[in-house]
This record gives sequence, C-alpha cells and structure tokens, in this order.
Amino acid sequence: MSRFVEAESAIRQLHARYIDAVWRQDPEAYGDCWAEDAHWKIIGTEMRGREAIVSLFVDVMQNFDRVIQFYHPPILEIDDTGGSGRTYVTEHNAFKDGRRAFTIGLYHERYRADADRWRFTWRFFDLFYMGPPDLSKPFLPIPEYGKPPWLPDPERAASPPASSIF
Repeated sequence: MSRFVEAESAIRQLHARYIDAVWRQDPEAYGDCWAEDAHWKIIGTEMRGREAIVSLFVDVMQNFDRVIQFYHPPILEIDDTGGSGRTYVTEHNAFKDGRRAFTIGLYHERYRADADRWRFTWRFFDLFYMGPPDLSKPFLPIPEYGKPPWLPDPERAASPPASSIF
C-alpha cells in the first residue's frame, strides 16, 4: 500500500507542477513534467519527445492570456514500470482575442519515476466540452471508455482537431 500512496502523491505533485507551468506559461517548467521520450496526443495533434511537446506548448500558449486548470483526483493503476491513470480536467481559458471558454476533458496518462521525480511518458486528451461555463453549448462526442484502467486505442486521434478550437 505504501508504494501506491507514494506514487499517488508523486503523480498529484506532477499534476500540480503541470498546472503551475501552464498558468505561468513557463516552457522550462512545462518540459520538466515530461519524460525525454514522452508521447502526447491532444486536439488532433500527436507529438513524440519532450522537445516537440514543449514546442507545441509554446505555439499554443500564444493564443492565451491565461489558462487555469483544475485536475480532479486521478484514478490510478501502479505497477513495477510506473503507472497509468485517468484524470478529468476542467479549465477556464482567456484567449488573447477576448474569447473566454470553459472546458471539460479527460487525460489518459502513463507515468514513471524518471530521475528525481515522476513525469508523463504518454498522454492522450479527449475534449468533451468547450463553451460557456453554464454548459449551454453542446457536448462533443464522448467515447464509452469502460471501467479503468481503460486506455484509448493508440491509433485513434485525440479529439477534436485543433482547427475546431483556434
């Protein structure tokens, strides 16, 4: 049990460091959340390697004044190689063009202890909603995931494509 508790604590700290890096728009701190060989699928885009992931972060964050994320408690499976989980997330987004948006989504994640801390090795984001906080805009299609630790088909693109957001 103590191994699980230690891993859960480390993963929650990883989430906290990630949220802080996004809020501050800090590419160095953001990159430190990812393993060197990480793989990320988000908004119809796929990146491999920390450098490519940080490059996309820098490009995307140019659209925002601020983004604050709220991570819900992760559902975790821990094993000898690290762990996997599901983390629901909500965001408040302030775009530079004056638009505001509330988002609801789900991260499917894999993590491992990497040098001095836990880092993401794989993330797959599905966006379920982007619109006013009163949820008056229609939800995007939500796949049936089944019970945890379900992870998406690695061939499926993360939803939706970036062109529908930016």
